[in-house]
Amino acid sequence: MTINTSVTEAVNGAQSLVQTLDNCGVEVCFGNPGTSEMHFVAALDSVPGMRSVLCLFEGVATGAADGYGRIAGKPAATLLHLGPGLANGLANLHNARRANTPIVNIVGDHATYHLQYDALLTSDIVGFARPVSSWIHESKNAKTVAVDAARAVQAARSAPGGVATLILPADTAWEVAEHAVGPIPDSGMAKVSDKAIERSIELLKNGKKTAILLRGAVLHGAGLEAAGRVQAATGARLLCDTFAPHVELGAGRVAVERIPYFAEQITAFLQDIEQLILVGSKPPVSFFAYPGKSSWCTPDGCIISYLAHPHEDSANGMISLAEELKAPAHVERRVPLILPDLPSGRLTVDGVARAIAHLTPDNAIIADESATSGIYLLASMATARPHTHLPLTGGSIGQGLPLAIGAAIAAPDRKVVCPHGDGGAAYTLQALWTMAREQLDVTVVIYANRSYAILNIELMRVGVVGAGSKALSMLDLHNPELDWVKIAQGFGVEASRATTAEEFNDMYLSAMRGHGPRLIEAVV
Repeated sequence: MTINTSVTEAVNGAQSLVQTLDNCGVEVCFGNPGTSEMHFVAALDSVPGMRSVLCLFEGVATGAADGYGRIAGKPAATLLHLGPGLANGLANLHNARRANTPIVNIVGDHATYHLQYDALLTSDIVGFARPVSSWIHESKNAKTVAVDAARAVQAARSAPGGVATLILPADTAWEVAEHAVGPIPDSGMAKVSDKAIERSIELLKNGKKTAILLRGAVLHGAGLEAAGRVQAATGARLLCDTFAPHVELGAGRVAVERIPYFAEQITAFLQDIEQLILVGSKPPVSFFAYPGKSSWCTPDGCIISYLAHPHEDSANGMISLAEELKAPAHVERRVPLILPDLPSGRLTVDGVARAIAHLTPDNAIIADESATSGIYLLASMATARPHTHLPLTGGSIGQGLPLAIGAAIAAPDRKVVCPHGDGGAAYTLQALWTMAREQLDVTVVIYANRSYAILNIELMRVGVVGAGSKALSMLDLHNPELDWVKIAQGFGVEASRATTAEEFNDMYLSAMRGHGPRLIEAVV
């Protein structure tokens, strides 16, 4: 009997982890590492297929992973330093959770034997991770790190998609492991039940005023086309959430009505609806509670029925519904191409929106945190050239700039535009540095109104009367004003300021014709 004494070159836990991520289709890691993650950092050199992207703040890394996942349809990894690093990234992980974006969070920790000493950065990482994670695991042994990573990818990809957090103690990263592993098959999305389709057909044929509220895969591609067929066959209204994570909009697309933001607007918008069919979505509610106003916005007596729950295959469910209805094969009713005229004279929020709608090329991605300015932008972009819209899903501001990073890396052949309020952009302005370093084709438009404008509105809406100078100063961004041109240039991004419509038109057109990161401060 001959015994093969040759052995595979030894790898450590971090190397087995990074190679496993690559084997499982995770191609990008957005990171802000520290001492406990140094072996992971070193392991990046051993896996050519893994792209590493340095972010100067963890909230940028997590937001970028969200943008990447929404466009690529598969997870990126993050690399975060201990509990405080994870905590810095929680706001955009909250947004990702609300968007059902697949993300694999790798969070370093102290070596297992070091935890007993309660060193300065020791924290409850699981406690931090729990509110934003659909799956959490702490690796205990270098020899199991690879399979732990494969399980994390499987969990992130499991329908409807979520944040999987893998905690990596430093010693499990540096100790000898065995080998990387391949992907673990996931079960995919569950099939929409025949009963749900039958029930939806009953509702759509009973003559009552019906709306179909769409979310997820049914808002783009074949799912959206099928929804248009159902509408053509039944006359039902097609709706989407205010902040639906990924929507295809613009000319040639199936028209979908977006639910408004404020509670009383939602109530008026839905007042005639007798039946609401949910497809991967939930019944609409008020964003906040307000004195004397209802939080529940669906009309009293409205029948609510589910065609597809979030974990179910809404796109194929909608296709099956269209087939059972014998809906027309082709959708005739589509959004027309109507470009607004370019603005002139004084620069206004409406003028910025019209210029963006007029000049943005086909197939652009709009990573949108335009906040109060978004009303004009969405109206102008509704009949602009076809584009993909990624809004502030989750509602935690400071997402737009990181979201644009991830989208640009996921789709390097597409122009990415990031319209952003100045207050929210200040949360994650470090994202500009990553745009410059990676030379991403992102055009950032900062609405410089020098205010948390939405909070000035909310101050009145919650019933505050006679707010004084102290209160109002908490919502004001003057004294000093943020100089976005200098900020962007300091991070390595070409930047300019527009104070007239003509200046903005020229700057935006230049950005659309060029390539690489660009920031335009629109003083409105």
